[in-house]
Amino acid sequence: MKVMVFDVGGTGIKYSVMDEQLNRTDTGSTPTPADSQEHFLNTLREIYLPHKDEVDGIALSLPGFIDAEQGVVRGGGAPSLAYNVGTPVGPRLAEACGCRVWIENDGKAAAIAELERGVLKGCRNAAVFIIGTGVGGGLIIDGKLVRGRDCTAGEYSFMNTNADAWNDPTKSVACQCSTSGLLSGYRARKGLPADAPMDGRIFFEAVHAGETEANETLRSFCRAVAVQIYNLNVLLDLEKVAIGGGISKQPILVETLNEVYEEYILRGHPFSEAQARCLPRPEIVPCRFLSEANQIGAFASYQKAFLED
Repeated sequence: MKVMVFDVGGTGIKYSVMDEQLNRTDTGSTPTPADSQEHFLNTLREIYLPHKDEVDGIALSLPGFIDAEQGVVRGGGAPSLAYNVGTPVGPRLAEACGCRVWIENDGKAAAIAELERGVLKGCRNAAVFIIGTGVGGGLIIDGKLVRGRDCTAGEYSFMNTNADAWNDPTKSVACQCSTSGLLSGYRARKGLPADAPMDGRIFFEAVHAGETEANETLRSFCRAVAVQIYNLNVLLDLEKVAIGGGISKQPILVETLNEVYEEYILRGHPFSEAQARCLPRPEIVPCRFLSEANQIGAFASYQKAFLED
Protein backbone atom coordinates (compact mmCIF):
# COMPACT_ATOMS: atom_id res chain seq x y z
CA MET A 1 0.00 0.00 0.00
CA LYS A 2 1.25 3.45 -0.96
CA VAL A 3 -0.14 6.89 -0.17
CA MET A 4 0.59 10.33 -1.59
CA VAL A 5 1.61 12.40 1.43
CA PHE A 6 1.71 16.20 1.65
CA ASP A 7 3.16 18.27 4.49
CA VAL A 8 1.80 21.79 4.03
CA GLY A 9 3.55 24.66 5.77
CA GLY A 10 3.13 28.40 5.71
CA THR A 11 5.81 28.85 3.07
CA GLY A 12 6.30 25.46 1.43
CA ILE A 13 4.71 22.09 0.68
CA LYS A 14 6.79 18.93 0.98
CA TYR A 15 5.50 15.76 -0.62
CA SER A 16 6.35 12.11 -1.25
CA VAL A 17 4.92 8.72 -2.10
CA MET A 18 5.15 6.63 1.08
CA ASP A 19 4.71 2.90 1.66
CA GLU A 20 4.03 0.89 4.83
CA GLN A 21 7.75 0.54 5.55
CA LEU A 22 7.96 4.36 5.47
CA ASN A 23 10.04 4.30 2.31
CA ARG A 24 9.63 7.63 0.51
CA THR A 25 9.94 8.05 -3.23
CA ASP A 26 9.26 10.88 -5.67
CA THR A 27 9.95 13.40 -2.94
CA GLY A 28 9.90 17.11 -3.62
CA SER A 29 8.71 20.50 -2.49
CA THR A 30 6.92 23.51 -3.90
CA PRO A 31 5.96 26.96 -2.57
CA THR A 32 2.66 27.20 -0.71
CA PRO A 33 0.13 29.19 -2.77
CA ALA A 34 -0.88 32.30 -0.86
CA ASP A 35 -3.62 33.64 -3.12
CA SER A 36 -6.56 31.21 -3.16
CA GLN A 37 -7.80 27.79 -2.17
CA GLU A 38 -8.40 26.97 -5.84
CA HIS A 39 -4.69 27.50 -6.54
CA PHE A 40 -3.82 25.45 -3.45
CA LEU A 41 -6.01 22.49 -4.44
CA ASN A 42 -4.83 22.62 -8.05
CA THR A 43 -1.21 22.55 -6.87
CA LEU A 44 -1.83 19.38 -4.84
CA ARG A 45 -3.82 17.81 -7.67
CA GLU A 46 -1.05 18.40 -10.22
CA ILE A 47 1.48 16.69 -7.96
CA TYR A 48 -0.91 13.79 -7.25
CA LEU A 49 -2.08 12.98 -10.78
CA PRO A 50 1.15 11.37 -12.07
CA HIS A 51 0.89 8.91 -9.14
CA LYS A 52 -2.86 8.26 -9.11
CA ASP A 53 -2.54 4.69 -10.38
CA GLU A 54 0.06 3.64 -7.82
CA VAL A 55 -1.33 5.15 -4.60
CA ASP A 56 -4.40 4.41 -2.50
CA GLY A 57 -5.15 8.07 -1.76
CA ILE A 58 -3.86 11.28 -0.18
CA ALA A 59 -2.74 12.04 3.38
CA LEU A 60 -2.44 15.74 4.14
CA SER A 61 -0.72 17.41 7.11
CA LEU A 62 -1.38 21.12 7.49
CA PRO A 63 -1.54 23.83 10.18
CA GLY A 64 -4.80 24.90 11.78
CA PHE A 65 -7.59 23.60 13.97
CA ILE A 66 -8.29 20.45 11.98
CA ASP A 67 -11.48 18.42 12.34
CA ALA A 68 -9.94 15.28 10.89
CA GLU A 69 -13.19 13.30 10.86
CA GLN A 70 -14.95 15.92 8.73
CA GLY A 71 -11.90 17.11 6.80
CA VAL A 72 -12.59 20.70 7.85
CA VAL A 73 -10.18 23.46 8.88
CA ARG A 74 -12.02 25.16 11.73
CA GLY A 75 -9.56 27.99 12.31
CA GLY A 76 -5.99 28.96 13.05
CA GLY A 77 -3.10 28.02 10.82
CA ALA A 78 -0.59 30.07 8.88
CA PRO A 79 -1.73 33.47 7.53
CA SER A 80 -0.84 32.36 4.01
CA LEU A 81 -3.40 29.54 4.33
CA ALA A 82 -6.26 31.68 5.66
CA TYR A 83 -8.35 30.75 2.61
CA ASN A 84 -8.77 27.25 4.06
CA VAL A 85 -10.40 28.38 7.31
CA GLY A 86 -14.01 27.28 7.68
CA THR A 87 -13.89 25.07 4.59
CA PRO A 88 -14.02 21.29 3.96
CA VAL A 89 -10.53 21.02 2.52
CA GLY A 90 -10.50 17.22 2.70
CA PRO A 91 -13.75 16.63 0.77
CA ARG A 92 -12.87 19.31 -1.79
CA LEU A 93 -9.47 17.76 -2.46
CA ALA A 94 -11.05 14.30 -2.65
CA GLU A 95 -13.50 15.55 -5.26
CA ALA A 96 -10.78 17.29 -7.26
CA CYS A 97 -8.52 14.22 -7.28
CA GLY A 98 -11.12 11.44 -7.31
CA CYS A 99 -9.58 9.58 -4.37
CA ARG A 100 -9.77 9.18 -0.61
CA VAL A 101 -8.25 12.01 1.43
CA TRP A 102 -7.44 12.31 5.13
CA ILE A 103 -6.25 15.58 6.65
CA GLU A 104 -4.45 15.98 9.96
CA ASN A 105 -3.07 18.91 11.95
CA ASP A 106 0.69 19.10 11.45
CA GLY A 107 1.65 19.07 15.14
CA LYS A 108 -0.71 16.21 15.89
CA ALA A 109 0.64 14.30 12.89
CA ALA A 110 4.17 14.63 14.31
CA ALA A 111 2.92 13.46 17.72
CA ILE A 112 1.27 10.41 16.13
CA ALA A 113 4.49 9.52 14.28
CA GLU A 114 6.63 9.82 17.40
CA LEU A 115 4.13 8.00 19.63
CA GLU A 116 3.65 5.05 17.29
CA ARG A 117 7.14 4.63 15.85
CA GLY A 118 9.45 7.23 17.33
CA VAL A 119 10.96 8.65 20.51
CA LEU A 120 7.64 8.89 22.38
CA LYS A 121 6.75 5.22 21.98
CA GLY A 122 5.73 3.79 25.35
CA CYS A 123 5.31 7.22 26.99
CA ARG A 124 2.27 7.89 29.15
CA ASN A 125 2.48 11.71 29.12
CA ALA A 126 4.58 13.47 26.51
CA ALA A 127 4.57 16.29 23.98
CA VAL A 128 6.01 17.33 20.65
CA PHE A 129 7.12 20.91 20.04
CA ILE A 130 7.34 21.65 16.33
CA ILE A 131 9.35 24.75 15.48
CA GLY A 132 8.48 26.19 12.09
CA THR A 133 6.91 29.34 10.66
CA GLY A 134 4.71 29.12 13.76
CA VAL A 135 4.84 26.61 16.61
CA GLY A 136 2.84 23.41 16.27
CA GLY A 137 2.37 20.79 18.89
CA GLY A 138 0.80 17.60 20.03
CA LEU A 139 -0.01 16.34 23.52
CA ILE A 140 0.01 12.72 24.61
CA ILE A 141 -1.97 12.05 27.80
CA ASP A 142 -2.38 8.53 29.20
CA GLY A 143 -0.78 7.20 26.02
CA LYS A 144 -3.26 8.85 23.67
CA LEU A 145 -3.25 11.90 21.45
CA VAL A 146 -5.41 14.73 22.81
CA ARG A 147 -7.48 16.59 20.23
CA GLY A 148 -9.87 18.53 22.45
CA ARG A 149 -13.52 19.45 21.95
CA ASP A 150 -12.73 22.01 19.25
CA CYS A 151 -9.54 20.40 17.89
CA THR A 152 -7.31 23.09 19.42
CA ALA A 153 -5.33 21.04 21.97
CA GLY A 154 -1.61 21.56 21.48
CA GLU A 155 -1.86 24.82 19.52
CA TYR A 156 1.08 26.40 21.33
CA SER A 157 1.34 29.35 18.94
CA PHE A 158 -1.65 30.98 20.61
CA MET A 159 -0.15 30.88 24.11
CA ASN A 160 0.68 34.29 25.61
CA THR A 161 4.13 34.78 27.11
CA ASN A 162 3.55 37.95 29.16
CA ALA A 163 0.36 38.74 31.09
CA ASP A 164 1.40 42.40 31.36
CA ALA A 165 1.46 42.74 27.57
CA TRP A 166 -1.73 40.95 26.57
CA ASN A 167 -2.39 43.29 23.65
CA ASP A 168 1.11 42.89 22.20
CA PRO A 169 0.99 40.13 19.55
CA THR A 170 4.76 39.69 19.73
CA LYS A 171 4.38 38.35 23.28
CA SER A 172 3.26 34.97 22.02
CA VAL A 173 4.80 31.57 21.47
CA ALA A 174 4.20 32.02 17.74
CA CYS A 175 6.49 35.05 17.67
CA GLN A 176 9.06 34.09 20.30
CA CYS A 177 9.52 30.35 19.78
CA SER A 178 9.23 29.97 15.99
CA THR A 179 11.90 29.90 13.30
CA SER A 180 10.66 33.29 12.13
CA GLY A 181 11.09 34.59 15.69
CA LEU A 182 14.61 33.16 15.86
CA LEU A 183 15.64 34.83 12.61
CA SER A 184 13.98 38.13 13.56
CA GLY A 185 15.94 38.10 16.80
CA TYR A 186 19.16 37.47 14.91
CA ARG A 187 18.52 40.34 12.48
CA ALA A 188 17.84 42.67 15.43
CA ARG A 189 20.99 41.60 17.26
CA LYS A 190 23.05 42.13 14.11
CA GLY A 191 21.42 45.50 13.43
CA LEU A 192 20.05 44.31 10.10
CA PRO A 193 16.82 45.55 8.49
CA ALA A 194 13.72 43.51 9.33
CA ASP A 195 13.46 42.40 5.71
CA ALA A 196 17.13 41.44 5.30
CA PRO A 197 17.49 38.03 3.57
CA MET A 198 17.89 35.35 6.22
CA ASP A 199 17.22 31.64 6.66
CA GLY A 200 18.11 28.78 8.97
CA ARG A 201 21.12 27.73 6.89
CA ILE A 202 22.71 31.17 7.13
CA PHE A 203 21.96 31.41 10.85
CA PHE A 204 23.38 28.02 11.84
CA GLU A 205 26.46 28.52 9.69
CA ALA A 206 27.10 31.59 11.83
CA VAL A 207 26.47 29.59 15.01
CA HIS A 208 28.94 26.88 13.99
CA ALA A 209 31.47 29.53 13.00
CA GLY A 210 31.35 30.78 16.58
CA GLU A 211 29.82 34.15 15.81
CA THR A 212 28.91 35.89 19.07
CA GLU A 213 25.63 37.42 17.85
CA ALA A 214 24.41 34.10 16.47
CA ASN A 215 25.22 32.13 19.62
CA GLU A 216 23.68 34.77 21.86
CA THR A 217 20.54 34.69 19.72
CA LEU A 218 20.38 30.90 19.90
CA ARG A 219 20.63 30.88 23.70
CA SER A 220 18.00 33.61 24.02
CA PHE A 221 15.69 31.67 21.72
CA CYS A 222 16.26 28.45 23.68
CA ARG A 223 15.37 30.26 26.91
CA ALA A 224 12.01 31.21 25.43
CA VAL A 225 11.36 27.61 24.32
CA ALA A 226 12.59 26.18 27.64
CA VAL A 227 10.14 28.35 29.61
CA GLN A 228 7.25 26.94 27.58
CA ILE A 229 8.49 23.37 28.06
CA TYR A 230 8.67 24.08 31.79
CA ASN A 231 5.08 25.38 31.77
CA LEU A 232 3.86 22.30 29.89
CA ASN A 233 5.67 20.08 32.36
CA VAL A 234 4.10 21.83 35.36
CA LEU A 235 0.64 21.21 33.87
CA LEU A 236 1.08 17.71 32.50
CA ASP A 237 4.05 16.00 34.24
CA LEU A 238 5.75 15.03 30.99
CA GLU A 239 8.20 12.20 30.50
CA LYS A 240 9.57 13.52 27.22
CA VAL A 241 9.32 16.53 24.93
CA ALA A 242 10.30 15.84 21.32
CA ILE A 243 11.54 18.80 19.27
CA GLY A 244 10.65 18.82 15.58
CA GLY A 245 10.56 21.10 12.57
CA GLY A 246 13.22 21.91 10.02
CA ILE A 247 15.73 23.32 12.50
CA SER A 248 15.53 20.16 14.65
CA LYS A 249 18.01 18.71 12.13
CA GLN A 250 20.62 20.89 13.82
CA PRO A 251 21.93 18.89 16.85
CA ILE A 252 23.18 22.10 18.48
CA LEU A 253 19.57 23.27 18.89
CA VAL A 254 18.54 20.46 21.26
CA GLU A 255 21.98 20.47 22.91
CA THR A 256 21.65 24.17 23.72
CA LEU A 257 18.04 23.75 24.79
CA ASN A 258 19.06 21.11 27.35
CA GLU A 259 21.91 23.29 28.62
CA VAL A 260 19.62 26.28 28.99
CA TYR A 261 16.94 24.22 30.76
CA GLU A 262 19.47 23.22 33.41
CA GLU A 263 21.03 26.66 33.79
CA TYR A 264 18.04 28.96 33.41
CA ILE A 265 14.99 26.92 34.39
CA LEU A 266 16.35 24.75 37.18
CA ARG A 267 19.37 26.53 38.68
CA GLY A 268 17.84 29.94 37.98
CA HIS A 269 14.29 29.15 39.16
CA PRO A 270 12.70 32.16 40.91
CA PHE A 271 11.35 30.03 43.77
CA SER A 272 14.59 28.08 44.30
CA GLU A 273 16.48 25.31 42.57
CA ALA A 274 15.34 22.83 45.23
CA GLN A 275 11.68 23.55 44.54
CA ALA A 276 12.25 23.45 40.79
CA ARG A 277 13.83 20.02 41.04
CA CYS A 278 10.78 18.74 42.89
CA LEU A 279 9.19 18.80 39.44
CA PRO A 280 10.84 15.93 37.53
CA ARG A 281 12.61 17.25 34.45
CA PRO A 282 11.27 15.93 31.13
CA GLU A 283 13.73 14.52 28.64
CA ILE A 284 14.16 16.97 25.77
CA VAL A 285 15.02 15.05 22.62
CA PRO A 286 14.86 15.54 18.86
CA CYS A 287 12.01 13.85 17.05
CA ARG A 288 13.18 10.55 15.60
CA PHE A 289 11.75 11.59 12.27
CA LEU A 290 12.90 15.22 12.55
CA SER A 291 11.26 17.35 9.87
CA GLU A 292 9.64 14.27 8.26
CA ALA A 293 7.48 13.51 11.32
CA ASN A 294 4.48 15.37 9.86
CA GLN A 295 4.44 13.23 6.72
CA ILE A 296 4.83 9.98 8.63
CA GLY A 297 2.08 10.90 11.10
CA ALA A 298 -0.28 11.88 8.29
CA PHE A 299 0.40 8.51 6.65
CA ALA A 300 -0.33 6.71 9.94
CA SER A 301 -3.59 8.65 10.39
CA TYR A 302 -4.68 7.78 6.84
CA GLN A 303 -3.86 4.13 7.42
CA LYS A 304 -5.87 4.00 10.63
CA ALA A 305 -8.84 5.84 9.12
CA PHE A 306 -9.19 3.86 5.92
CA LEU A 307 -7.27 0.60 6.08
CA GLU A 308 -8.34 -0.86 9.41
CA ASP A 309 -12.01 -1.16 8.43
